[in-house]
Amino acid sequence: MNRAELADFLRRARARLAPSDVGLTAGARRRTPGLRREEAAQLAGMSVDYYARIEQSRGPRPSRQMLTALARALRLTEDERDHLFHLAGEEPPRRQATSTHVRPGLLLVLDRLHDVPAMVVTDCGEVLAQNALSRTLSGDVLARPPRGRNIIRRFFLDTAAAAELFPPEDRPQRAREQVAGLRAVASARPTDPEPAALVAELRAKSEEFARLWDEHEVAVRRAATKRFRHPAVGILELDCEILVNSDHNQQLIIHTARAGTDSYERLQLLRVVGLQDLTPTNS
Repeated sequence: MNRAELADFLRRARARLAPSDVGLTAGARRRTPGLRREEAAQLAGMSVDYYARIEQSRGPRPSRQMLTALARALRLTEDERDHLFHLAGEEPPRRQATSTHVRPGLLLVLDRLHDVPAMVVTDCGEVLAQNALSRTLSGDVLARPPRGRNIIRRFFLDTAAAAELFPPEDRPQRAREQVAGLRAVASARPTDPEPAALVAELRAKSEEFARLWDEHEVAVRRAATKRFRHPAVGILELDCEILVNSDHNQQLIIHTARAGTDSYERLQLLRVVGLQDLTPTNS
């Protein structure tokens, strides 16, 4: 691990970012350009002290999970992310057909969507990034253990959590959509082990999934209308738009409410609820 080079690289990456680049307001008394240490730590989901020690060349060796969080927080390109891993003495993640690295430009778009829930997801259902309103609507997915970040796996293997997020009467249709979409991915990438492994796991552990899989329905995920449940605001009926990044098999999913509807008013209220808790997550 090259502590001095790692510290210098992090400082320079932080300095080149403006708060507006990551969805933050600049505020007053900002004497130097770039993000503050506490802002970078908040974006990476770590304590300010932990982050500061790394920048001061005296911190512990970051875990692979923490390096991934830092690369995302500082909007690093894939080459820069690999360099970060090398400086920390780690082998960079293997570049697969489905990349888990979100491009800085896509994160920039995500950060500027302040008034609608939005997230970046792989075509196999792995959540890679969320904006603040998405975390308020459906919880902080990236705070879960790695296996809990796949929305398809969680839908079929944690039915209690799914019932809290979606009205139970909507489950049959949602389940069919999830299975049909995964079949389209598996069919399009027959030699990729990722969708095949997910299908095998769900067929073995979920009778519901296995039954629907055997019906052989297939459909590429497109725009739809979905209903969500939230304990503070109730039912929200939201239009779902899916923008696809074909190079990395990633999707930017945006949920909006039609103006003048109850769901629109509830979404505005939900934004206020989310603003009430801005405390960064410590690690």
